[in-house]
Amino acid sequence: MIQTEVQIVRMLRNVYDPEIPVNIYDLGLIYEVNVGDEGKVDILMTLTSPGCPMADQLVAEIRERILEIEEVKSVEVKITFNPSWNRDMMTDEAKLELGFL
Repeated sequence: MIQTEVQIVRMLRNVYDPEIPVNIYDLGLIYEVNVGDEGKVDILMTLTSPGCPMADQLVAEIRERILEIEEVKSVEVKITFNPSWNRDMMTDEAKLELGFL
């Protein structure tokens, strides 16, 4: 299961926020990744803003990428705004890339 989680993070790092040139994982948009029995993956995430017009497209891309992993049979992505995203949630790499460090 650990290997599957590593693969999921790798895939999430290939999904980019359409408005910010940084992947969603390093942006801090992914709050939880849970790998359950029989290849079920649950992802809890947020968006940089509640009114993101690309939310559906972003969720669809996440599902597509994660389903490429052989052990994964289903993916559920839930969006929350509690807590709200802020730039302190970004990795240092993302902050550096965006000029915040």
